Amino acid sequence: MTRTALEAGAALGVRALAGIPEIEAGDDLVELIVAAAAGTLRDGDILVITSKIVSKAEGRVRVADGREQAIADETVRAVATRDHAGGVTRIVENRLGIVAAAAGVDASNTAPGTVLLLPVDPDASARALARGIRARAGAEVGVILSDTLGRPWREGQTDVAIGAAGVRVFDDLRGTSDSAGATLAVTMPCLADELAAAADLVKGKTSGCPVAVVGGLARVVGPLDLPGARSIVRPAELDLFRLGTDEALVLGREQGRAAGYTSGRAAGHAEGWAAGFAEGRAAAAADRLLA
Repeated sequence: MTRTALEAGAALGVRALAGIPEIEAGDDLVELIVAAAAGTLRDGDILVITSKIVSKAEGRVRVADGREQAIADETVRAVATRDHAGGVTRIVENRLGIVAAAAGVDASNTAPGTVLLLPVDPDASARALARGIRARAGAEVGVILSDTLGRPWREGQTDVAIGAAGVRVFDDLRGTSDSAGATLAVTMPCLADELAAAADLVKGKTSGCPVAVVGGLARVVGPLDLPGARSIVRPAELDLFRLGTDEALVLGREQGRAAGYTSGRAAGHAEGWAAGFAEGRAAAAADRLLA
């Protein structure tokens, strides 16, 4: 896929869907979204849905006075932990492979005394929503589930895709040529994240509009078996920043001490063997002289 259509001057439109009520466990999101769209959905539209309402509909609400236990339960690997005046910030990898603050556990826009967990399988949730909306609205739409993340080395947050269905999540330009004729070797914009961020401009955080419709990118809408947002997560072997600085230094010291101990023991064994061998040879030579 390339960006030829947009470069030729095609327009991109983003609008929020009004009229979606507060979501509770068991609510039919397909019905609510199609009703709010009121017959305006078209082939090639992309629905960007805040993952929070999917979590609520799927019953991913936990009664808790705070987030700490939920964060611990959702964490598979700690990346960095920092104490500060406001408490503790934990950057962790959650069970979805996403590296985020607090494992994606959310205490905002939810009832007091409760926290929200991310959907169990955001890609599967996106596929179910896309399938249902396509059937009820009669339009071939794509679906992206979005969540808000911070970025390394940059202040502030932006929305990204944590689930996707019927949408090409990457615009893979590798092997194509730029305007000067040079071959692109690594250029692969993440369309799903770009769409999630664009949609947040009209959804906002406090407007009560958890769904946006993006039009003008029908070229990236396709079958429901396209790779989902899980394919965006970078494999561990390609991760250049696997740990926070302090955590990496601690690990390096521990590994250095272990390696030094092992090397020291090996060196000690070698020296002992050499000394014993030398003493044995000297003793044998003395025996021959006495004989």
